[in-house]
Order: sequence, then C-alpha cells, then structure tokens
Amino acid sequence: MGGAMLRQWIASGVIAADRVDVVNRDDRDLPPGVRQARDLPNAPLPDMVMLGMKPQQIGDIAARFADRLTGVPVLVSILAGVEEASLANRFQAGAIVRAMPNLPVGIGKGVVGLHSDSAGPVVRDDIARLMAPLGLVEWIDDVSLFDAVTALAGSGPGFLYRFIDALAAGGVALGFSADQAQRLAVSTVEGSALLAAAADVSPAALADRVASPGGSTREGLNILDRDDALQKLLIETLQAATRRNAEMAAAARQ
Repeated sequence: MGGAMLRQWIASGVIAADRVDVVNRDDRDLPPGVRQARDLPNAPLPDMVMLGMKPQQIGDIAARFADRLTGVPVLVSILAGVEEASLANRFQAGAIVRAMPNLPVGIGKGVVGLHSDSAGPVVRDDIARLMAPLGLVEWIDDVSLFDAVTALAGSGPGFLYRFIDALAAGGVALGFSADQAQRLAVSTVEGSALLAAAADVSPAALADRVASPGGSTREGLNILDRDDALQKLLIETLQAATRRNAEMAAAARQ
C-alpha cells in the first residue's frame, strides 16, 4: 500500500523521487530515484516519516528506529488497528496522524481516512494536501469510527472484488465464457460506479431508475432485496472486519 501511495505522489508531482528514502527488508519495484536501504540514512530528520509495515511488526520497528526518529515533525501511520496512543508510546513525534488508504489510491481514485488528536490545523492542512492526489480524503474526527472506516473503505475494495467475481460467475452460469463474463462484470461495475459518483441522487434512486416495474432488473432486485439479504450480509461483513481491527489494536497496546 505504501508503494502504491508513493508512486501516485511522485506521478502527480507532489513529492520528488530524490527526496524519498525507503527502509525495507528487500528492495522493491519503486519509482526511479527513490533511495532504498535496510537502515535509516545518516541524515537530518526528514519532514515526515510514514510507517507502512504490517501492524504486527510495530514492536520490532520501534525497537530498531524509535530513538533515531525522536523529534520527527510528523509521523504518519497506515497500520490498521494501531491506535495513536500506541504509536505515541513508541515514537516521539511532533504530531501523529493515522491514515487509512485503500488500494485504488495507486491510480488516484482511492479513499484516505485520516485521524489525529495531536496534529494542529497547519499539519492537518498539509497532510490533507499531501493525500489529495490519492483520491477522496476524509478526516474522521470520532476515533471510535476509525476501525469502521478501515472496514468500509480500507477493506471495501476486497469485498467489491468478491462481488465482481460473483457477478462474473453468474454470467458464466448463464452461458458466457469466463473471460467474457469477467470483462462484462468489470466494465459494468466501473461504469456504474462512475455514474454513481457523478449523480445528484443516491445509488438506491439510481437502482430504481434502472428497474422499471415488472421488468427484468426489478425481478433481479427482488432477490437481492428479499429480507434485506444483501444489506444484512454486508453489515455482517463490515462488522467482522471492524472486530478484527479492534483485536489488532488491543494487541498493539501490549
């Protein structure tokens, strides 16, 4: 995810590649000019450090680098489930900002949820401008909702990909080849999402516009709407993801 964000930042001109140092276990396929190493560079503290490893690695990373990062002006974390207090217990930064991006940030069409109790207005504005080329940027002021935005927007692409796959499987059941059904499903979702984003009415209203009384779309919607089956399934899905984020937060406090 960090690599996807970095590529879009560089492509949009927000960050110059030669101003970026990436510390990782192995070199990755990153934009030309980005420096990669196994350790922090011997240089003054940067303006911002972003943590993009697995949440379970926070203890090891803090043990290795926290002292050397003391006093960094802004620490941005994209670690799912790791609360600001847990970060502050390990890293001493001027401000800590939690960010939750989703996969489409790599093409500038993603969502980035932000939360911070320590960042002032100037830092908040700077971070919002930094994230703007990635897609929709939303500050989540209620920290209790941050695990929920992680489930809805952060994990949402995974759930949507499952829906696309299921839609394509339905096409195969009707007789299409797998590759043609997939093309039809992907393009249908792409166009529908773009239309929903530009519309001045809700997606529910758009669905009703497609579904004429007694028509084929209405007949299909009757299946999805029966006993609120689809809505209940997605609520259960999001609740499961939110619970898992809470579990990871509890583990990171230890």
